[in-house]
Amino acid sequence: MSTYKAPLNDMRFVLYDVLGAEREFARLGQADATRDVLDAVFDEAARFTETVLAPLNEIGDRVGCKFDKDTGAVTTPPGFKQAYAQFVEGGWTGLVSPVEFGGQGLPYTAGVPLKEMIDAANLAWGNFPLLSHGATDALLHHGEDWQREVFLKPLVDGTWTGTMCLTEPHCGTDLGLLKTRAAPNEDGSYAITGTKIFITAGEHDMTGNIIHLVLAKLPDAPAGSKGISLFIVPKFKVARDGTQGEANAVRCGSIEHKMGIHGSATCVLNFDGAQGYLIGQPNKGLMAMFTMMNTARLGVGVQGLGLSDRAWQNALRYSRERLQSRSLSGAKFPEKPADPIIVQPDVRRMLLTCKALVEGGRALSYHAGLQVDISELAPTPEERQQADALVGFLTPIVKACLTEWGMECTYNALQCFGGHGYIAEHGMEQLARDARITTLYEGTTGIQALDLLGRKILQLQGAGLKIFLGMITQFCDAESGNEGAAEFIGPLREKTAQWQQLTLQVGQRAMANPEEVGAASYDYLMYSGYVALAYWWARSAAAAHASTHSDAFKRAKLETARFYFARILPRTMTHASAMSSAASTLTALDEAAFDS
Repeated sequence: MSTYKAPLNDMRFVLYDVLGAEREFARLGQADATRDVLDAVFDEAARFTETVLAPLNEIGDRVGCKFDKDTGAVTTPPGFKQAYAQFVEGGWTGLVSPVEFGGQGLPYTAGVPLKEMIDAANLAWGNFPLLSHGATDALLHHGEDWQREVFLKPLVDGTWTGTMCLTEPHCGTDLGLLKTRAAPNEDGSYAITGTKIFITAGEHDMTGNIIHLVLAKLPDAPAGSKGISLFIVPKFKVARDGTQGEANAVRCGSIEHKMGIHGSATCVLNFDGAQGYLIGQPNKGLMAMFTMMNTARLGVGVQGLGLSDRAWQNALRYSRERLQSRSLSGAKFPEKPADPIIVQPDVRRMLLTCKALVEGGRALSYHAGLQVDISELAPTPEERQQADALVGFLTPIVKACLTEWGMECTYNALQCFGGHGYIAEHGMEQLARDARITTLYEGTTGIQALDLLGRKILQLQGAGLKIFLGMITQFCDAESGNEGAAEFIGPLREKTAQWQQLTLQVGQRAMANPEEVGAASYDYLMYSGYVALAYWWARSAAAAHASTHSDAFKRAKLETARFYFARILPRTMTHASAMSSAASTLTALDEAAFDS
């Protein structure tokens, strides 16, 4: 059975030493978000996730959710409902929500370490409250006053949970093909009819109501994605005065049998004239839904981070304990019958890969969270706009790269266990199975790559990239004399220049042939992620050198940064070469000849 210990020391290092978050919160008017307050929050979050959630991870996987086909009800695994009650009682559901709706009003950034702890401790359980925050964001930005008053308070206090109902059996990510319909009722509400699939937490036994945010089309809607509207559809009807009534005409038709996250209910929902309320303007539903989706995409990236960290922790412990053979250069522990496997270079390669991707990924994701706060709270419109562009640019990188690295880290960690990692006893195969979904939901890696290159770079003329490249240049100029980072400045400048050149080249090819965008997008995304992580490792080394942390901590950061630059950053050369090849290498083979 795997265990989990919240990495509070490194979380605090990233927040306070690398990002200077406490100073930023004060500048943004978040006077209550002091280090004392945040540290107390993180300490209690660690206690809850380590002692309540983590022990339920294995039973959630083994027992899973149960579906009653006669009633459409879903029962969560033993202990899940009770853990959620403790979560609500502790006020965790409203940690970063507005005070006027019952939340605690802490910065969004403060919720990122909490989410990392939850996902590392029990990813499947964490999916139940996951989308409530996104639903809250959608209602805050696009809902009417009465909708915010009626629906936000119970979502914030955890009495109700939220879902996001997008896709249907026939349309996948092409939402322009959706068939769910919304017919106007005389009372101003709408009758929603259709089937939605892959609905996380679409049905469960944890709360008294579930608030579905549903994409549907009005009778006079334009064709395609321009004709999509967004609706609030509660499991139990809710009147405009907040009174909860009878069951709505929405029912869970089944739950999916999945590779992993067995403790999370992934539902088929059938809407049969269910009462709903329009959010925002007719035919503008995608705008409102993307508010929710962007929050969820950052959150899924943090899921990859959490799983990576738990896998790495257990692999490190096992590699220190497992005695097998001797070091190639002679016994390192001659008093023992064999050396621990951590003395073996290849085991160290896997462990250091996990450590580098986890700790670098933590800085990347926490920084993206900080940009969310700046985009909402900065004193000037210019700064808010710049932060919004930056977080838009970072979102596909955080979502895709941290989940792809989550696959790599859980694989490497399992590999450290050898055959013992493949059996269920140690819990490593569960982490590997659970990690697989993170690269798929909320938009696959390919979808994120197209969003990054096609929209954030080409369509928006690289606004976020320019800001990020400016950050790197400013850092290199300021820290070239820093003993802790000087050796990384040259390689970082080189990669930054190459990033700019590759972007220009892909853009020029795309003007002649649009297929070049799809052909280059995956490699462009991964290249971007590796260079972004190089920046964060250089910054981490510099911050560690200037910090009051122990010499051992400083040395670990420096040596891990060296490992990253020497053994992981060179992956960019493969991605650069691949994206520089013509799209014809992918399109030349006729589809009929694939099986020839």
